[in-house]
Amino acid sequence: MQNVKKRTPTEPAVAPDIFKGYDIRGTVPEQLNPDAATRVGRAFARELKGGNVAVGRDMRMSSDELTEALVVGLLESGCDVVDLGRVSTDALYFAVGHLGTDGGVMVTASHNPPEYNGFKLCRRNAEPLSRADGIARMQEAIALGEWDASERTGKRSSRAILDEFRDHVLSFIDPGQLKKFTVVVDAGNGMAGVTVPMVFERLPCRLIPMYFDLDGRFPNHPANPIEPANLKDLQARVRAEKADFGVAFDGDADRMFLVDETGQPLGGDIVTLLVARGVLAKSPGAAILYNLICSRAVPEGIAAAGGRAVRTPVGHALIKPLMKRENALFGGEHSGHFYFQKNWYADSGLIALLVAMEILSHADMPLSELVRTIDPYKRSGEINSRVASVPKMLEKIASSLPDQIPDRTDGLTYNWHDWWFNVRGSNTEPLLRLNIEAKTADLLDEKTAWLLGIVRGRRKAVTRPGRKKEKTVVSGGEAVRGQTGRKNPIDRR
Repeated sequence: MQNVKKRTPTEPAVAPDIFKGYDIRGTVPEQLNPDAATRVGRAFARELKGGNVAVGRDMRMSSDELTEALVVGLLESGCDVVDLGRVSTDALYFAVGHLGTDGGVMVTASHNPPEYNGFKLCRRNAEPLSRADGIARMQEAIALGEWDASERTGKRSSRAILDEFRDHVLSFIDPGQLKKFTVVVDAGNGMAGVTVPMVFERLPCRLIPMYFDLDGRFPNHPANPIEPANLKDLQARVRAEKADFGVAFDGDADRMFLVDETGQPLGGDIVTLLVARGVLAKSPGAAILYNLICSRAVPEGIAAAGGRAVRTPVGHALIKPLMKRENALFGGEHSGHFYFQKNWYADSGLIALLVAMEILSHADMPLSELVRTIDPYKRSGEINSRVASVPKMLEKIASSLPDQIPDRTDGLTYNWHDWWFNVRGSNTEPLLRLNIEAKTADLLDEKTAWLLGIVRGRRKAVTRPGRKKEKTVVSGGEAVRGQTGRKNPIDRR
């Protein structure tokens, strides 16, 4: 029997800003502390209506303490807890599906700086919670101080899962078919430092590790490879070692980014196409999902490989249900998330890496040459601007194109035969995100300058990567550490 408890007036409020679109995340201890973590555990138990929960954590300095407090909230609400210890986020998703638990929590702030931490939440079969489906209800229950106490205290057990996780990810390829690649991997002092060696010891490849020591202070660089500055060490090492390619993971190791043998980074959309080709080689005609920020090269390449390309909005909480509806075998995003049907529709950068390595093994050419055969376009990368009102700025852009009807699936998307662009609000920050693609570099520069003129005001100059740095005079939106990327830039979510 359960009783509804209410917060006493002396109990401090939990910061509302920690409840995001796809997870719960904030600074420690200002926004997240053990008290808040316990209440998150209680609210998650209420959302699941009890049952058993797999809990994993990353290597952040606050993760152990927050995990213990979270578990208290789950146990006193009657949930049994399966403690996985330190794992990657994709290993947590695997555990939820493999063990058949009613839900899962990963204690992590992914790629954020050291002072952050948070919780990624999922239901049975690794189905994610989003703000629209679960997180908002949890926030309301926490704000009201309501939770379901149980006469039965849950039981806590420990479970080592990483060996089974390794066998699972390796099942997506034939390791014996891989070439003897030399691969540089930058773990960013994150959880890939644990999962990558376990997998590579079963591969015929030479692994050159970078920053594999777990360290939540991130002493070498932020564990956020979507930022070009954080790839510089990897790019230099790939060239110095004459490696076949390089790989970077974010802090919780669910996202993966590739660098070719010349040190050139690939965008997540081009990696999506590479993996899709590998999937389609084994399952011709399969449905493949890609989000609307991806290059035109992606749907064109999927079709050329005999697949059915399905365009989606941005965001894993949206993509996973769409994959089920379309019976898709694989889905990818420009931001480095890659989803697999046989992985409970959850994302795994490690599986994506293995599939990409397998197709590169069959290609009989360097990664840079393989990319040139499938990617004829020029892209801006994601350009971020802080504006007073995202909806008003979107309408301002729409009014500048009165004769064109936009696709409003996610922000605004406009298509012409030789270029296209999407502009949308961020799901996690008060930013306007602009992505532009064109057939030529000059056309890309021209359209980028025009659109940024609308968003930010008068411009001095716009340059593509490799040229002089972009200069901005702001009279509208504010430039935010812009990325002008290269031909295959790494995009931001």
